[in-house]
Amino acid sequence: MNYKLKPAMPLSRIALIAAFSVLAGVFAGPALCVPSATSVERGDAAFLSARDAFRNGERVRLGRQLEALQGHPLRSWAEYWALRLRLDDGDDSGVADYLSRYPGAYLAEKLRGDWLRVLGRKGDWDSFQRELPVLALPDAELNCYAAQAARTPETVRPLWVGGQDLPQACEPLVDQLVAAGGLTVEEVWQRVRRFFEAKRVGAARNAAAYLPASEGFDGRGLESIAQGPARYLDKLPAGFAVKRGGREVALFAVQRLARNDPQDAVKRWTRIEARFTAEERSYAWGQLAWQAALRHRSEALAWYENASGTALSEEQMAWRVRAALRAHDWGAVRRAIAAMPPTQSAQPDWTYWQARALAAGGRADEARTHYLKLSGQPNFYGNLADEELGRNIEVPPLAAAPSADELALAAANQGFQRALALFRVDMRIEGVREWVWSLRGMDDRALLAAAEVARRNEIWDRAINTADRTLAQHNYHLRYIAPFSEQVLPKADELALNNGWVYGLMRQESRFIMNAKSSVGAKGLMQLMPATAKWVAKKINLVHFHPTKVTEMDTNVTLGTNYMKMVLTSLDNHPVLASAAYNAGPGRARKWRAEWPLEGAIYAETIPFTETRDYVKKVMSNAVYYNTLFSGRPQSLKGALGMIGARGQGETGVEQLP
Repeated sequence: MNYKLKPAMPLSRIALIAAFSVLAGVFAGPALCVPSATSVERGDAAFLSARDAFRNGERVRLGRQLEALQGHPLRSWAEYWALRLRLDDGDDSGVADYLSRYPGAYLAEKLRGDWLRVLGRKGDWDSFQRELPVLALPDAELNCYAAQAARTPETVRPLWVGGQDLPQACEPLVDQLVAAGGLTVEEVWQRVRRFFEAKRVGAARNAAAYLPASEGFDGRGLESIAQGPARYLDKLPAGFAVKRGGREVALFAVQRLARNDPQDAVKRWTRIEARFTAEERSYAWGQLAWQAALRHRSEALAWYENASGTALSEEQMAWRVRAALRAHDWGAVRRAIAAMPPTQSAQPDWTYWQARALAAGGRADEARTHYLKLSGQPNFYGNLADEELGRNIEVPPLAAAPSADELALAAANQGFQRALALFRVDMRIEGVREWVWSLRGMDDRALLAAAEVARRNEIWDRAINTADRTLAQHNYHLRYIAPFSEQVLPKADELALNNGWVYGLMRQESRFIMNAKSSVGAKGLMQLMPATAKWVAKKINLVHFHPTKVTEMDTNVTLGTNYMKMVLTSLDNHPVLASAAYNAGPGRARKWRAEWPLEGAIYAETIPFTETRDYVKKVMSNAVYYNTLFSGRPQSLKGALGMIGARGQGETGVEQLP
């Protein structure tokens, strides 16, 4: 059956573009905060020179550039860099003056944190305790210095038990806690196990240093075991099970083997299982069940039953629910969610699936109570809950456009001015931090004005993210902005692609940042990998293609929409499968199908890759909102998700796609 999204465009393309432009505020005024071209070029060159001087530790050159930055919005950054170089040498002169001149600024917060670290390393606790209360967001390192100053080593316990990385400032607290008997041997072992599970052997070895010698832990050779767990389990040292350390190393080998082949791990584990304690046996089965669930193995639920004697991690609990969903065992779904800690079970995903499980068990009133907790939330689970309650997915009324005074106030915000200047010199990460910091404490009206400033300056991602923050007054034409429509819509129409889905995918891929580049090398609006771009260009006979053109809008959109069409056609014309394929590859999207039909929502929920699972949900929810805006009519997320046919159904040429 074909679940391809139907085009939702009753308006002509020209009418749609015009309507969207008016509603987003295109005709509300010119771009803001743009100085003259000559001053921009001169000032920006001096700023970039100052940045290079800071990176190279050239104090004299940095000082010269500071003089050239008088009146430039980014002078405070160059001043910050000069002070940082001093702080690196232990000299804090000038810091207090900077903080007094830029109160509440992002860099003032950053510099105060840098200064507090210097004070903490020096042990200047009087100065540290004087400055710390002014800091808005202390991190773990500063909290540990604060605990040193207050002589409260127990402060580090939640970090230790939670398995978080401990900055160097926390280590003296752990030493004090251990010396005072404040950390049990079991708590040390739990931390070692969590690092083993995260494939962080070195961190596990460091945590194990706090174990008493009687535990018999030998951290040598762990890397070798990680590389060849089956070989280690086949040749276990004689007497390995006498002390806990030996048993934990064997459990580590079982856990690592399960990551590659749970069935093989079970075969070897059952040979030695009797030599472990009841808790250790449960722990091993919990690891085996988790890895089996990640691979959609039918044995997962039974193996989870064998793990009842150990504390499962939140990730293991989540995959217990997902295993039950794949098996269509709603009773197991209810029990698995009920076993979660309250903070986890209250999350939107588990609230929704518990409601579904309650409804499947005939407990309609309880299910409705859970749906109501999510109703109205503009996300995947809120959309689904609304539909279960019989409510349409609609966009809220359009808020009044920002007034001239509101826009002027936003344009005058120095944090926004610095952010826009940073975007201009291609320091996007720093620009985003300045922008986000400046949004703190803003009400809906101020947020809408800030989003409009971003839109007028074509900083599309900030327009989206800023508009996303409003609580009562909304502009969904900014939340789901549709730039480049004159280029995108004709490509989508030519390939008979749903416009909302194309824009929903682009919004998630790049937030419409034309030169976006991912950590793995994907580029442009539609985040194409170089090899994929080259393959598609050849397949469609794109004339004069060169890899350097991938970030050009027309080339990127042409290649991206054609690839969308290819994966859609190859995978049963199903947008959920095609979205997963676009992010993780067609082979994986196919592999994650079941041998029987699955709800699209269950398929999305049980994608093993966290990034892809989140991506597919957001793309599909985005598509619903775009289609609602484009068509002026309510849309159905459940209808778009549909059913995923059994593996192999409607597949053509998946193996040939990159």
